[in-house]
Amino acid sequence: MAEVVEVLVPGGKATAGPPLGPALGPLGINVKAVVDEINKKTSSFNGMSVPVKIEVDDKKNFTIAVGVPPTTALIKKEVNAEKGSSEPGTKVVGDLPIEAAVRIARMKQEDMISYDLKHRVKEVVGTCVSMGVNVDGKRPREVLAAIDAGTYDKLLAE
Repeated sequence: MAEVVEVLVPGGKATAGPPLGPALGPLGINVKAVVDEINKKTSSFNGMSVPVKIEVDDKKNFTIAVGVPPTTALIKKEVNAEKGSSEPGTKVVGDLPIEAAVRIARMKQEDMISYDLKHRVKEVVGTCVSMGVNVDGKRPREVLAAIDAGTYDKLLAE
């Protein structure tokens, strides 16, 4: 029976320390080999937390599945913000182009509740509300209303 370890690691910068080392050590596998493989697979997500699933079988072989970083991390990377706004209703930390919201929605397709692109984009824009990030130079709530009104239908056609 395979053992499964799920952790959140910094993209391209995983180490044998916590959370990986303590989780993998008891399984008797080469932790350095696992860390090197994770860093290779997550290097494109540099600076973001990335969910990683490590499956170890009875013969001490391992497989690594890399997830997509959280929506907030993808938004922060797009707008070059260190973190979200401390006062999302009044302070704005960045402006996300609607095309970037569509790109993030496509990346997160497997993890989102919504079944179609329009509603996945609305989820991304909704995340911008709580982060203090504008979308296309407008408040996120205005963009949500515009999406509902059909303003972005051409862009959101799957």
